[in-house]
Amino acid sequence: MPLILLPIMFLGLPLIEIAGFVLVGNAIGLWPTLSLVILTSFIGAILLRVEGMGVLREANRESQEGRLPGKSLVSGAMVVIGGILLILPGFFTDIIGLLLFIPPVRHFIWSLIGKRVVVMRTARGTSASYRSGNHENARQSDKPNVLDLDENDFTRGPNPSSPWSDPDNRKD
Repeated sequence: MPLILLPIMFLGLPLIEIAGFVLVGNAIGLWPTLSLVILTSFIGAILLRVEGMGVLREANRESQEGRLPGKSLVSGAMVVIGGILLILPGFFTDIIGLLLFIPPVRHFIWSLIGKRVVVMRTARGTSASYRSGNHENARQSDKPNVLDLDENDFTRGPNPSSPWSDPDNRKD
């Protein structure tokens, strides 16, 4: 995302939300509008808990079956973001949050960003990262550049030219 969009988003989003409050408040009244905002916050918290746990179970199941759960991890992240957007007061964020809970919408977003997501399996679990830009070879090699040494495999002697060494033994 270009950096210029960040200030526009932080300034524009509150203005959109205020306009939404005014429009909905004029249409249905003050108390129903406030009740609707509180209701969507509760719904967001409940959906975040129920759907989030379901997506985590799906990612765990895929991992146990030996498949990389890239889509499940991204789908889980979208559910978490959707829940947070529903908890935030405002109708625009509620609409975006509700859309992120709909599986076909998540599938569509995955089809847009799926080629840029790199999933790596580690010894302790699975992690995912997102790369922006145009990457023809999004997958890295299966063997990371890791050198695993035991305690006795490597020793470090004193370095007399180091600025942190004893001043009496330092070579200048």
